[in-house]
Amino acid sequence: MIMNVILWIILGALAGWIASMIMGNNREQGAVGNIIVGIVGAIIGGWVVRLFGGDGVTGFNLGSLVVAILGAVILLFIVRLFKRGGTHTPSV
Repeated sequence: MIMNVILWIILGALAGWIASMIMGNNREQGAVGNIIVGIVGAIIGGWVVRLFGGDGVTGFNLGSLVVAILGAVILLFIVRLFKRGGTHTPSV
């Protein structure tokens, strides 16, 4: 049980860090932010991959890391949209 939690934290940290490097906001997050983004990204990525018929996150392996990175990138993209206000209203 404890080992599983530690592995999820490691996978989350790695996935969150790689995703933040891809999205260009690594300096804003920090280690705890990377862990949270990576773990939530694994959940989102697993859901998205299962929608397309894949297995999602299956353990501590390369495939699961890729799925977690995909989900973390999606999460960071959505967060970026909300930070910018989502839609652009033309000024008159």
